Order: sequence, then structure tokens, then C-alpha cells
Amino acid sequence: MTLLKDEPLQTVTIEAIAREAGVSKATIYRWWSSKALVVIDAFIESHIARTPMRFDIDPAEALVLHWRAMAEQYRGWAGQIVAQILAEGQSDPTILREFRQRFHYGRRAVVREVFEHLFKVHTVPEGLHCEDLMDMLYAPIYMRLLWGHAPIDDAFIQNYPLTMFRLLGITFDDDLRVQKLPAPS
Repeated sequence: MTLLKDEPLQTVTIEAIAREAGVSKATIYRWWSSKALVVIDAFIESHIARTPMRFDIDPAEALVLHWRAMAEQYRGWAGQIVAQILAEGQSDPTILREFRQRFHYGRRAVVREVFEHLFKVHTVPEGLHCEDLMDMLYAPIYMRLLWGHAPIDDAFIQNYPLTMFRLLGITFDDDLRVQKLPAPS
């Protein structure tokens, strides 16, 4: 990860990775078949710790907090790394497959679990599916990251997830707590 602060993934070499880690190239190749896989694993280790998913609060609150942490990470250096991995994956399908398998599918399973819990504790419009809602929540981060059509800025980070949940009929107070609807009289 240190090397990527100074140069893009495309120019980082296995030799430089081995030198930075204080090991031989053979040691690197014993565990990873390419530099991209080293970067993917290093990114995952760093990223997961910075974007936790909470299970001790309302699932809508947990999703907003996780989403905001992820967007905050992606607007900086971590986003540049993800963009480089995805760019490398366009010319090397193995990299894209490995990124999906090592990062995306596991993270998506955690998010799916929280959305399934959300469906149990909140009334959401009929006909919605977890997979579609996950795409609706997370895709705008990747669109802004990869297309650069709009920034991942404070306004986006604060407002987008609340807007999406409002469309589902879930609103939040100023402390980011789900607002409970008053009981019918």
C-alpha cells in the first residue's frame, strides 16, 4: 500500500513489493500469482477495518453508517486504488474475477444479511429485492469514482443514503436514528 501512494498499480513491480516487504520475490509468488492480487489483499485488509458493518443497531442505521464510511474512503486514496484495480481488470479478466471473489462477494453477503434484517423490522414497498436495493445504494459511489461525473463530496456522503432510504419510507432524525412512525390512533 505504501508503494501505491507514490505510483500507480500499473508501474509497481513485484520486485518493489518484495523490497518494501523485506522478502524475496519467491516469497511473494508463493502467496500471490501477481502484483494485482497483492494489492487486492492489502486493500481488503485496510478497507474492511475502516468500513465496519454494525449489527447492534437498526439495520437502516447500520447501512447508512457503513455506506458513509465507504464513500469517505472511496473519495480518497482507497478509491484511487479501487479504480486502478477495476481498470486493470478491464484488460485482465483474472484480476476482476479475483477482486469480485476476494472482496466484492464477501462484502455483498454482509450487506445482504443487513438488508434481509431490514426487511424484517421495517415495512418497505412491496416487490423490492435485496439485490436491487444493494445496487441502488452502492452503485452511485462507483459511478462517481469511475466516471468522475460528480464528486464524492460531503453533500453526497451526507445526503444520498438518506434520500434512498426516504424513498423506501425510512427516515432519520438529526442523530441518524430511524424515526419511528407514530402509532395509529
